[in-house]
Amino acid sequence: MYLFIKRFFDILFSLLALIILSPLLLPIMLLLKLTGEGEVFYLQKRIGYHNREFFIWKFATMLKNSPNIGSGDVTTRNDPRVTPMGKFLRMSKINELPQLINILKGDMSFVGPRPLMRAGFERYSPELQARVYNAKPGLTGIGSVVFRDEELIITQSSLPPQECYAKVILPYKGALEIWYQEHQSFYTDFMILFLTAWYIVFPKSNLVNKVFKGLPVRES
Repeated sequence: MYLFIKRFFDILFSLLALIILSPLLLPIMLLLKLTGEGEVFYLQKRIGYHNREFFIWKFATMLKNSPNIGSGDVTTRNDPRVTPMGKFLRMSKINELPQLINILKGDMSFVGPRPLMRAGFERYSPELQARVYNAKPGLTGIGSVVFRDEELIITQSSLPPQECYAKVILPYKGALEIWYQEHQSFYTDFMILFLTAWYIVFPKSNLVNKVFKGLPVRES
């Protein structure tokens, strides 16, 4: 019943959001077409529900050849591959809004584990690979909330970006995504959506640890 109702709300609210946000989305699409490299959307293969691949939709915020430049598939704070307009879209999270199309299609939900690229997914242990996408991937999730400052963590780390992501961030993200699946409920989903909006306004707040007191602890 939970999954049926969740899918109903995914369809309803993604459709409403696309209609309501169209006065914002359409000008952004025009500006992206006229600036940077003229790309509006960036479609990328990600791992989804039951480990099936799908194309995720985002606004284009980086140079076309960015995966072959610098830190590859890991983005750092003030990454030179990000276009000027892309910086604003990424900081505001507006670049993620085209994923409303993925939600409407059924590739994703509003809340769930964030869909990884194949390279990132294969860094998970076999146990995590078997479990992490037993829930449909989400526009936001507990991993996104806890690691809202992921780019800054990578930038400030003494480790190289790829190593920091693989050894520091990804294992803990996996543990958080499993925690979510063990605690799925309408309350959990609502609070994750609330916290996602909260951190856009108050990025330095520590509210997530007050709302969800039983989160896994990151190993140092």
